Amino acid sequence: MLEAFQSLEAWLYPIVCNINVTLSSYILVFLLIGVGLWYSIRTRFIQVRCFGEGMRRVFGNLSLRGGRQERGMSSFQALATAIAAQVGTGNIVGASGAILTGGPGAIFWMWVIAFFGMATIYAEATLAIETRVVDEQGAFHGGPVYYITTAFKGAFGKFLAGFFAVAIILALGFMGCMVQSNSIGSTFQTAFHVPSWAVGIVLVVICAVIFLGGINRLAAVTEKLVPIMAVIFLVGGLAVLVARLAYLPETFAMIFRYAFQPQAIIGGGFGYAIKTAISQGAKRGLFSNEAGMGSTPHAHAQANVKDPHDQGVVAMVGVFIDTFVVLTLNALVIISTLYTSDGILHSGTIPENISKTNLAQVAFGSVFGAEAGAMFVAVCLFFFAFSTVLGWNMFGKINVIYLFGRKAAPVYAVIALIFIFLGTLMSNDLVWELTDMFNNLMVIPNAIALFALTGTVMKIAQGRGRKKVGKA
Repeated sequence: MLEAFQSLEAWLYPIVCNINVTLSSYILVFLLIGVGLWYSIRTRFIQVRCFGEGMRRVFGNLSLRGGRQERGMSSFQALATAIAAQVGTGNIVGASGAILTGGPGAIFWMWVIAFFGMATIYAEATLAIETRVVDEQGAFHGGPVYYITTAFKGAFGKFLAGFFAVAIILALGFMGCMVQSNSIGSTFQTAFHVPSWAVGIVLVVICAVIFLGGINRLAAVTEKLVPIMAVIFLVGGLAVLVARLAYLPETFAMIFRYAFQPQAIIGGGFGYAIKTAISQGAKRGLFSNEAGMGSTPHAHAQANVKDPHDQGVVAMVGVFIDTFVVLTLNALVIISTLYTSDGILHSGTIPENISKTNLAQVAFGSVFGAEAGAMFVAVCLFFFAFSTVLGWNMFGKINVIYLFGRKAAPVYAVIALIFIFLGTLMSNDLVWELTDMFNNLMVIPNAIALFALTGTVMKIAQGRGRKKVGKA
């Protein structure tokens, strides 16, 4: 069976890579920055004006025991589910890959994408609440397929919504879960010498239990898991930065310098290098915070709020936590330990035993010790990736129900579990490239709808036309 997989990988890999080069280097960069810049200007930089309001809504009444909701989730449960999906391998493995390929400057472009993405995700979350519907059982159904068909009536709207639904099922429900399980299996094998396939079996069993519990069980798990996993990673990351405190000025200097002079560390001409740095920042930034991709609106649509604006400002905090806190901390650890003047990657030459999968383990290991560093990252990545699998499975399920009805949900769950296991067997590179491709494709119909519904978002942001939402 492994030989068959290897043959399939050898055939698919160059094809998928060529598609991704076109999408991520051109289309994706313009769409992501374009939508974010558009909404930033139109809303007078709502990510700055209403950031404090969002923080107060998240942390003012913070509770890890939101309880069983009559329908949907509490606002914090919805945010926790969104963050569970956002904070995954993109923050550790994705950021590592961006730095290795695009240099430390790729992190700067991730920041740019995230800053504008906060305005984008405000629009996504508000539209998800505004256009959601309630079924006969009282459950909320919301997400891009619903606001796409609101923006475009008739056959064109149905085509765009169907295209998005198929892309997200493949990107997150199937391929994306493979990325997560692949990364968990690889890091556990490195740290604990446990065969990745054995890790895959354990993951499948745990995920099956939670999948079968529905939205209430998912909400109960994510609202507790997300804060705990974030604190563990932050404590470990801050410990490394304290040990490397003297190198932090050099670290920040490298991020800003190599954002505009990437050829000095990754080689090649200036044009090629700057394109690589920006595209890596955009591609991995998208995979990390998911703003503009159309995934997290599914979680925010479940929030029990009366005003779409309320969940919109909460959603912005999710992007901030994902990129400016978790991802940045990981990037600072990697650059301050490996790229500064005494680091093994200071010259830009990458040893054969270094890859995006183990880069963070090597970085933490330089302070904690190789074995302890590998174990710490493996445990953190397990929590990050596991929580992402839970969120992404829910997002895919919503779109499966949209396309095929509720009866298809159990079939989808079984197929998703198979993909989770297969992810621990396949090559890391192909899994990432396939996921990138479908992630990129998701952006296109979602971005088109976001532009078309500018007027609706503006009414919500300006406080006009607000109403109690969520009614059938």
